[in-house]
Amino acid sequence: MDPARLTKLNDVTWQIEPTGAMRVPAVIYADEALIRGMDDKVAEQASNVASLPGIVGASFVMPDAHWGYGFPIGGVAAFDAEQGGVVSAGGVGFDISCGVRTMTTGIPLAEVERVKVALADSLARAIPAGLGSEGAITLDAREMDAMLTGGAAWAVERGWGEPEDLGRIEEAGRMEGARPEFVSARAKERQRHEMGTLGSGNHYLEIQVIDEIFAPAVADAFRLALGEVVVTIHCGSRGLGHQIGTEFLKEMVTAAQAAGLVLPDRELACAPILSEVGQRYLGAMRAAINCALANREILGHFARRTIKHFFPEATVPLLFDVSHNTCKVEEHQVNGKLRELYVHRKGATRAFGPGHPALPAEFRDVGQPVLIGGSMGTASYILVGVEGSEKLAFSSACHGAGRAMSRYAAARTWSGRQIVDELASRGILVRSPSLRGVAEEAPGAYKDVGEVVYAAERAGLARRVARLRPVICIKG
Repeated sequence: MDPARLTKLNDVTWQIEPTGAMRVPAVIYADEALIRGMDDKVAEQASNVASLPGIVGASFVMPDAHWGYGFPIGGVAAFDAEQGGVVSAGGVGFDISCGVRTMTTGIPLAEVERVKVALADSLARAIPAGLGSEGAITLDAREMDAMLTGGAAWAVERGWGEPEDLGRIEEAGRMEGARPEFVSARAKERQRHEMGTLGSGNHYLEIQVIDEIFAPAVADAFRLALGEVVVTIHCGSRGLGHQIGTEFLKEMVTAAQAAGLVLPDRELACAPILSEVGQRYLGAMRAAINCALANREILGHFARRTIKHFFPEATVPLLFDVSHNTCKVEEHQVNGKLRELYVHRKGATRAFGPGHPALPAEFRDVGQPVLIGGSMGTASYILVGVEGSEKLAFSSACHGAGRAMSRYAAARTWSGRQIVDELASRGILVRSPSLRGVAEEAPGAYKDVGEVVYAAERAGLARRVARLRPVICIKG
């Protein structure tokens, strides 16, 4: 993207002034190098989002943004239902509530190195991964609806997790307002055998070592210590979320026409929040959020059990679990007035600052852990929410590195075996059922996550706390 087409507000903030049908500006948070690395569709899509009814403030774009379906991936937009605001399935994404959880272990890297190969093999056996992967859990109709209503709390009640985890998960592990009856039979059928599975694409489970601390006081509050390993899981609502997204995108094309909405792009299909379609989508989407929260809780349980087999004294507590493909009802200060808004975050993570009442008591003084997943073989980061971020992008931050190359192009550039061998030479063990999947997720297919998080910090979206280097990667 040519920076000359944007208005530069400062070194990490750029604006597209409202023109044509745009109701608000579009604001992109990135340094100039990241701007130049973004495709032109990011600016086009951000401008299109700015034309939607009821949008508040601006259409925001995170530093890791790239082209997506309707909304850019890395897009944030908030809508006011009382002012005709809309909800868009494309503004949430197909993998509803895809997110990241990180668990600490207190185990030094040296101890993991002694059992690394056996641990990698055991984790690969314990965590079903890959396209269409199925696990040992099968849900009948009653249990399916209980899971869609109960989220991670449902998983804990059935022995797949610890009660202490729930306070460290957004929404305390259970999204209110879920309506399983609005989830189609097809979506439920796709999920019947997929609970406790990782899936494919950019999903992973990694054993990572903390190799740099940027904010020692916050790291202490998060119980992060240099040289110790953590477990990070990145996945979402699997087939159920994808099916909900697919079905409601089709419905919303008709709903937008019926509401008289003129859309600049068919992929921006949406429905008024207060409409029948809008309410049904929100109920189904919230059920998918619960599915993702339950799935990550189960995966965390499997990982915890495997680690404790090798390290019986380890406790493996949850640091935090947060999603990055959602639409949440939140109260935000806008021009000095508290308003209830429907905040779409697509490839963007909630990042509440200190003092926010939704945070666990132990984090209220420091801010929310913000979990940034890297690409396979590169660093991940833990950030923390900061004061002032609410005014910048409704307390949102980037969610990862962001793709710089399509999966097709990556698979033509690298071979999976080449990537596995190269990472092994660097001490990173990869276990995956698909070498093509490994090639598609090659580290070189992504932007530099370090540059992304530094830009987010400079912009005031969140602050770096720790860098995590991968040791073992279980890849879909």
